[in-house]
Amino acid sequence: MDKNLRKQDINPCLDESTASQKCSETYSQDKTMCLTYFQRYKNCRKYWHNIMVQRRRDGVKPHMPTADERQEMLAAIGGKPY
Repeated sequence: MDKNLRKQDINPCLDESTASQKCSETYSQDKTMCLTYFQRYKNCRKYWHNIMVQRRRDGVKPHMPTADERQEMLAAIGGKPY
């Protein structure tokens, strides 16, 4: 995997990605055991993509909030919505 994708500032869904990969490794014969992890990762990517698109529209840079900004945003809404 690309080293940049392992950085929290680059990848807002690092925890979800790691969890789905670990599940895939554990249940390599039965991927259906990991559907919840895959869906959570997909929902995370969709959520942050929408945030990024909105920030781009609004002229906010960087388009993707930093890890610290994301933590503040999630805390303001009471945790992860995905």
